[in-house]
Amino acid sequence: METLQLRKILGRFRLAAPAGDIRPLGDGLINDTYFAEPGYVLQRVNHRIFTDVDGLQRNIEQVTGHIRRKLEAAGTPDIDRRVLHFRKADNDKTYVEADGDFWRVSDFIEQSETRTEVTPLSAHQTGKAFGDFEAMLIDLPAPLVETIPDFHNMELRLRQLRDAVARDSAGRLSQVKGLVDDMEALAGEMCLAERLHREGKLPKRVCHCDTKVSNILFDPSGEPLCVIDLDTVMPSFVFSDFGDFLRTTANTAAEDEPDPDKIGFDMEIFKAFAEGYLASAGKFLTSVERENLPFAVTLFPYMQAVRFLTDYLNGDVYYKTSYGEHNLVRTRSQWRYFEITRNELGAMCDFIAHCPDN
Repeated sequence: METLQLRKILGRFRLAAPAGDIRPLGDGLINDTYFAEPGYVLQRVNHRIFTDVDGLQRNIEQVTGHIRRKLEAAGTPDIDRRVLHFRKADNDKTYVEADGDFWRVSDFIEQSETRTEVTPLSAHQTGKAFGDFEAMLIDLPAPLVETIPDFHNMELRLRQLRDAVARDSAGRLSQVKGLVDDMEALAGEMCLAERLHREGKLPKRVCHCDTKVSNILFDPSGEPLCVIDLDTVMPSFVFSDFGDFLRTTANTAAEDEPDPDKIGFDMEIFKAFAEGYLASAGKFLTSVERENLPFAVTLFPYMQAVRFLTDYLNGDVYYKTSYGEHNLVRTRSQWRYFEITRNELGAMCDFIAHCPDN
């Protein structure tokens, strides 16, 4: 995008100092992000994914404001590096619209870095950071909107699969009928969360819903500073933050690995993440939430397999694919990982039962 246009957008925000040089920042897949001297992050929100930009930004304002007040009350030092701060614009909101696009500006956190490598240490740190994040928001006074409605609703994902099966619009059902049958055989078991919620046994919390190491800023010494990428913060089950992290990081292979023998479950990553998470989230989790954390580890590969298969049956209209059978390979890979995690349920449950909360 033209620097002049970006500078014009930045000029609509109340900045502490005029913006200088502007350059692209990061390699995010959803939003376009730029760094502006002397220390601002300008971001174009992908409103095709996040259709309620006003609700999204109100969520972020509530969350960051609440965390900031908690940190201030606790006497936490260096608060500006431990919670994001978004600038108000000329419309008194934290975003502006320009030529059909939506933009926001936050302060750049100096002496911070993101990481991608997953080790037992980074898994433990990530678990604790996201557990702390949830704990600080446990008493958020106003409800948040769902920025992506029903994002992790297993019942909805199964309805979408059944619709795709009924239509068979790409003529692919005959070659995957066995997979569909296997998924349907476990459908009732895998919709446990929605059932427990209807029975009043499983609450919805304020969750991040995109838990990964790269969504945490670290200081140069390796200490976590704050959680970032807050677009998906919304009401959800804690299973979202716990299970989705381990779907990718405890898998010894990529989510589209075609060789089932390369797919495995890294129990050490699970244990490290669980220890970190329970050290902070253990103070508020109910017994039902805690006992079913291992179920969450099985839920997310199952859900992702259902989503990949749905897209395959629909003719590959949602996920980008690199070759004709890509979504089918993804489905089989995630299904294999689901089977492996399901076989580890006993070991995971035993570890959670004996894991301390501090």
